[in-house]
Amino acid sequence: MDAIFTRRSVRKFLKTPVEMDKIEQLLKAAMQAPSAVNERSWEFIVVQDKKLLGKLALMSPYAGVIKDVSVAIVALGNTKQMYFPEYWQLNLAAATQNILLQAVELDLGAVWLGVAPEADRMKYIAGLFALPEHVLPFAVIPIGYPATENKFIDRYEPEKVHYDKYEEAEKIQ
Repeated sequence: MDAIFTRRSVRKFLKTPVEMDKIEQLLKAAMQAPSAVNERSWEFIVVQDKKLLGKLALMSPYAGVIKDVSVAIVALGNTKQMYFPEYWQLNLAAATQNILLQAVELDLGAVWLGVAPEADRMKYIAGLFALPEHVLPFAVIPIGYPATENKFIDRYEPEKVHYDKYEEAEKIQ
């Protein structure tokens, strides 16, 4: 699966809007993710309004990129649909990763901006979208056409792989 090896966090985008069919494909990919006991407790807000994107960009010092995209997806966890609430962030992480990988397949770029477990970010997103108490913000994913070409970077580190037992790798100095 080439998308795994070519995916990068993209923070610079062209002004070209993302087509609705591609947004729907991203959401379908998210909902194909595994979740604890198949609870699928995720929900998503698709943000396209420029004023709202501008406000969303204020959620953290790292979120400025949001103001430059045509669409961002806010990933949410609905606690009323959770059988095992202690796994909600794992479930949403899998869904978010699927969005990032599908973006590559669609020639789009994206970046995962963490919200949970940062209480201030969660509160900001909850207030911005008037979320009910049982809906928890997890991440914001700005999406668009990348302004730069993506290049493969080999990140494989064999010293982090252990077979049959754990052994400390020698420290490189």
